[in-house]
Amino acid sequence: MRIAGCSAPRIIAVHVLPNLVPSLLVLGSLQVGSAIILEATLSFLGVGIPPPQPAWGVIVEDGRGMLSSAWWISLFPGLAIAAVVLSFNLLGD
Repeated sequence: MRIAGCSAPRIIAVHVLPNLVPSLLVLGSLQVGSAIILEATLSFLGVGIPPPQPAWGVIVEDGRGMLSSAWWISLFPGLAIAAVVLSFNLLGD
């Protein structure tokens, strides 16, 4: 294309960017899943979002002490985390 007189920005816009978009979408969807896992982990450990704010990690940690009597308090937020991360990963595929 350079021999046809196209400028560098046009070559980038026509040939490079269309080939980058699918890779960037996959990378972005995988990073969203990683960010959700990281936020939930940090909130579970107590160093993430402060406890008055709702977060899946805080909800899982709140139910940790009641696993023998009320197991669903921790199970369903954990399943929600897994489902959302799985759906973002499948979206990237």
